Amino acid sequence: MERDLSALFDPRSVAVVGASDDPAKYGHAVASQALRADGRRPVHLVNRRGGTVLGRRAAPSLAAIGEPVELVVISVPGSGFEAAVEEALACGAKAIVGITAGFAEAGPEGAARQRAVVDRVRAAGAVLVGPNCLGIADNTTELYLASDRFAPGGVALLSQSGNLALELQLRGAPHGLGFSRFVSLGNQADVTLVDLVGDCARHEATRAIAVYAEDFGDGRAFARAAAEAGKPVVLLTAGRGSASARSARSHTGALTTSADVVAAACRDAGVELVRTPREMTVVLAALSSRPGPRTGGRRTAVFTDGGGHGAIAADAAEDAGLDVPELAATTQAGLRTVLWQQSAVANPVDLAGMGEQEPLSYADTVGHLLAAEEVDAVLMTGYFGGYAASEGGLGGGGQAGGSVLAEGETRAAEKIVTHVAGSPKPLVVQSMYPGSPSCRVLAEAGIPVFAATEDAARALSAMTGQSAGSAPELTELTELTELHEPSGIPALPAAAPPLRDPGYHRVRALLGAAGVPFPAAREVTDEAGVLAAAAEFEGPYVLKALHLLHKSDAGGVALRLADRDALLAAYRDMHARLGDGSYSVEAMADLSDGIELIVGVNHDPRFGPVAMVGLGGVLTETLRDVAFALAPVPARRAEELLRGLRTAALLAGVRGRPAVDVAAAAAVIERITTVAAAHPEIAELEVNPLLVRPDGALALDARAVLG
Repeated sequence: MERDLSALFDPRSVAVVGASDDPAKYGHAVASQALRADGRRPVHLVNRRGGTVLGRRAAPSLAAIGEPVELVVISVPGSGFEAAVEEALACGAKAIVGITAGFAEAGPEGAARQRAVVDRVRAAGAVLVGPNCLGIADNTTELYLASDRFAPGGVALLSQSGNLALELQLRGAPHGLGFSRFVSLGNQADVTLVDLVGDCARHEATRAIAVYAEDFGDGRAFARAAAEAGKPVVLLTAGRGSASARSARSHTGALTTSADVVAAACRDAGVELVRTPREMTVVLAALSSRPGPRTGGRRTAVFTDGGGHGAIAADAAEDAGLDVPELAATTQAGLRTVLWQQSAVANPVDLAGMGEQEPLSYADTVGHLLAAEEVDAVLMTGYFGGYAASEGGLGGGGQAGGSVLAEGETRAAEKIVTHVAGSPKPLVVQSMYPGSPSCRVLAEAGIPVFAATEDAARALSAMTGQSAGSAPELTELTELTELHEPSGIPALPAAAPPLRDPGYHRVRALLGAAGVPFPAAREVTDEAGVLAAAAEFEGPYVLKALHLLHKSDAGGVALRLADRDALLAAYRDMHARLGDGSYSVEAMADLSDGIELIVGVNHDPRFGPVAMVGLGGVLTETLRDVAFALAPVPARRAEELLRGLRTAALLAGVRGRPAVDVAAAAAVIERITTVAAAHPEIAELEVNPLLVRPDGALALDARAVLG
């Protein structure tokens, strides 16, 4: 549900409770900022001692103001917070910003106090940001209720860290980045990250939403809000490398980390996941420079005036998820008409010194590359900017004919701007002299310019949508090599009657009822049961010791038992070694031309059911070739995940083996993940292996772990 936050961001009046003349107190900093917009709305300062604060008369209480106050900032000691909230609500407050700390972050007693405050605020029809936050600001409504100023611009910054917000402002300044809003999230006791993302999505002055969060609250709701925002959402989060809560009883639990979960949610929601404040700044600069839908397509032309820069940029582009294919013959021929003989035109395109003779060759080349059908984006790298920098005394290397070259480079920059304006394709520039006059021409026209090659490549991947939700090398356990367009956040199915018994055959029955195919099987506990199974269906047979955690490792699986006698002998051997317990006799599947996959679902406490698919069987934890998505996973998305695995070539057939039925496997994945999503009591559900052959897919083993 959309929450009305208008009183929070554009109140008719403001009061700061705890305003102070003491620079060491937060109430001093907030009051100082609030008074910057005294002409926009009444700003009241409240100090229990009365007197004056910052040269103005302070009221000893909210009630003493004598008129309603719509937004109240509370910065008082923790013991007085509840009373301040009660007084604010009594004075008509519709929004409260709680600076005061000492609540849920302090332990169970603080959490109970916090819940009571939230209940009171909601009962009054008001909203609360915090407690334990650092304030808010809205440059579009001249609302300044944080300790620092934020340069105006189009980025809404929602952060759990005040210092990080300040760093982002410092890093963004050289790129012209500014902020429409700033909200310190605090404990998210009432107004949550989800509420704020939704409100910023509706805020006309906000072009992009930047989030630093350690606690997502309802992670799936955050992902859905981001997916529906209609604006770029860039996420920086901490703790990606730590393992989430897991059980050691399945491969899924052993392989799934919090990093995988966050990456899967971001990829499905189309959120740009970044790892550092610098990377966040790069992505925001890129997306803010060219608002609107991203172009799509990863085919990138690298254009340089030096071979070294071109080679490094090509590697950086591929590291960022882009492709650098050889240009078409027609494109190369067109480039030959504007470049000289020694120029390289295959990709990377290298002027090979022509820029010093004819600066407009930069613009002519950019024009040809943007016009090429096989090119989705252009990355220009190297010395461009150096000629004008030399003329301007910026250390451009003292090129001969400096003023002539500088003038030519500036004209080239202006012509590049014209080419980019007439094309839907993005251009990003890396320059040794990003502050030079010619580079400023590009930057002022909305063409991102960076000093570092890797920054330019990352920016381009964000502008093309090829890095949505992806942070390369997220963990040492997984390698997600294929990047996809966001597929949206799947809705959870209605909860099914809970599974009480996670036994092997009960799990098989649960999945079988959903359409997951299994070989014929019978649970047995003695020789009579073994013989009954042999009479029920024909061999060859498989025998499994169900009472063992890792059956294969302990010698608890016997395959290709040709007949009843072989089956009985295998049972007697296992029983002698492994003791009494439950065993399963199953029909042996035809493994020829088959590939073994793993399908697992792990219930994450923040994001709900998260699916894992990958290469399965006994090599699952050895190869660790897996991919993740929020569950349930539609068949189309499941097929994308499978075809994005490192070992995906096996599915298409290698060394004379036929291709397997990936569509059949994807349909089974959809059924498995839907069952798991409908059973929140199942902490982990796993099918391993799922055998996929040219003629279909068959589940050979299953396991469930109850939460």
